[in-house]
Amino acid sequence: MSFLWFIIIGAVAGWLASLLMKGSGLGFVGNLLTGICGGILGGWLAGELKINVHLSDNELVNKLTIAVAGSIILLFFLNMWKKKR
Repeated sequence: MSFLWFIIIGAVAGWLASLLMKGSGLGFVGNLLTGICGGILGGWLAGELKINVHLSDNELVNKLTIAVAGSIILLFFLNMWKKKR
């Protein structure tokens, strides 16, 4: 069941990040991959910077927040790289 939640959180995080970054969307697979990679990046950065996200008592909201933040950072750097090419 946790793998299913991982996929759902990744898809939602990627979709929200693409909306917040004024993107046209990357499609389901693109949003899913962006969200999963962003979740990994966000979790790693939060651990390295010792950021403890507790926006609510709901653990799902906290994980989604970190995944969206990581996805936004990932999309930011991907857009910068894309503009240089």
